[in-house]
Amino acid sequence: MTTKLSGPVRRELHVEGRAYTLTLTPDALKLVPKGKRNGIELTWKSLVSGDAALAAALTASFGNASAADPGPQRRQERVK
Repeated sequence: MTTKLSGPVRRELHVEGRAYTLTLTPDALKLVPKGKRNGIELTWKSLVSGDAALAAALTASFGNASAADPGPQRRQERVK
């Protein structure tokens, strides 16, 4: 038997040695680097309809795998 998701559920997880917070709500899921406010948010509707795959492919085509974490190369550009 499953339980309805009526409020936010937060869990910590580690991916490649980095800590993230995953928040599940009735409307969406959000993955944020631990200690940060901004991350990747994906609505359940876009996940089910396939729009999520299209957005991921578009993001990858620009070479920006994660808007929440610009990576070392982008951080160096900002310093200049």
